[in-house]
Amino acid sequence: MSQSKYTRKDFLKTSALGITAVFLGSSFTKAFDFSDKPYFKLKPIGRSLELEGYYIWCSSPIWGEDGKVHLFYSRWKKEKGMGGWLNGSEICRAEANSPFEKFEHKQVILTPRSGEFWDATTCHNPLIKKVDDQYYLFFMGNSNGKTNTKRIGLAVSKSLDGEWKRPDQPLLLPGKEGSWDDHCTTNPAFVKGNDGKYWLFYKSWNTDEYENQKGTVRGNRKYGLAKADSPSGPYTKVSENPVIDFSNLPNNAQLEDAFIWKENGKFHMIARDMGFFNHEYGLHLTTKNGIEWTKPEIAYLNMQSYIQEPNPPKHLKRFGRLERPMILMSKDGKKPQFLFGATQGGAFETSTTFVFEILNR
Repeated sequence: MSQSKYTRKDFLKTSALGITAVFLGSSFTKAFDFSDKPYFKLKPIGRSLELEGYYIWCSSPIWGEDGKVHLFYSRWKKEKGMGGWLNGSEICRAEANSPFEKFEHKQVILTPRSGEFWDATTCHNPLIKKVDDQYYLFFMGNSNGKTNTKRIGLAVSKSLDGEWKRPDQPLLLPGKEGSWDDHCTTNPAFVKGNDGKYWLFYKSWNTDEYENQKGTVRGNRKYGLAKADSPSGPYTKVSENPVIDFSNLPNNAQLEDAFIWKENGKFHMIARDMGFFNHEYGLHLTTKNGIEWTKPEIAYLNMQSYIQEPNPPKHLKRFGRLERPMILMSKDGKKPQFLFGATQGGAFETSTTFVFEILNR
C-alpha cells in the first residue's frame, strides 16, 4: 500500500462505517462494535511460557522433526524493566509436545557479544524458518543499547538445537541519511516469493522525525522489502520507498511486528496496530506481489476480549495488548493453526508467551 493508493479520504470512508468520524486517538474504535469482525476466530489456550525473573517476548514457533513444537523466544532480566529488550535481551529455545501444552526452556541460543560487534548489547526479534535442510534464525541486534543501531542479522544451523553459525555482519543495513529507513532495520518477516526469490520485510523509520516530533509515539514506522536469491542473502531493497506506509492517515497511524505467510496463492501479513484502529488490535493485510497491499482489517482484538485477568501492577502499562504476533502453520504448511504472541502480565508480573488456537475463519 502506498500513499497514492490509500488516502485519508479512503480511511474516513472505510473506517467510519458510514458514520462521521471524530478522531480521538485510540478512542476512535470505542464508538463501534468490531467484536464480530476479526479475521481470526481465536480460542485462548493460555500463557504457555512463563519464567521467574524474566520478561519474555518474541515467540517464534516451528514444528520440529521430532514432532514437537520448538519455540524461539527473547528474554531479559526482570530488574531491567520492560525496556530491557533494548539493552540486554537474549534469544532462547523452548519445547512442548504440542501447542496445547506448557513450554519448557531448553537452551540459550544467542547472547549479546562484548566488544565492537554489531549485536554487542542485545539479541532480539527471533524469527525461525526452515528452507530445504537448513534452519534460518533471523533476529535483531544493536551495539549501543539504543534504537539507532538496531540491525537485522541471520544465524544458520542444520539443527534446531545448534550449533548456530553467528554472523559477523548484519544482514540488512538502514538507508542513507534522510531516507524513510535511515534509523535502523528491525522486526524481520521472511517468506519465499512467487518470483523464486526470498523476500525479507523489515521495519524502519526516519531519524529526524523520531528525534524531533512531539507526542508519545515519535516517528512513523513503515515496512520495506528486500529480496535475495538465497535465504542467506545478499539482500537488495526493491525500492527507496516503503511498501507499507500509513503516514498520510490521522493519529500518526503505523504498524509493527509483521509476520508473513503464503496461503492459497496469496501472501498474508499479521501485524500489531499502532493507530490505524487503535493500539491494542492486530491488523491483517494481503498482497500478491509483496508491494501492493490491501487495506488493513482487524486480525484480532485486545486481550480482554478473550480472557479476563485482574489488572496488573502499574509498571505493566501495555497490559491488554497481544504483541509480536506469529503463526504456527499446520504441519503440511497449508493453513494457520495457532497464533503465538507476547503479552504483559502472568504469575511473575512481567510478560509471557500467549497461545491461541485458530478456529475456522
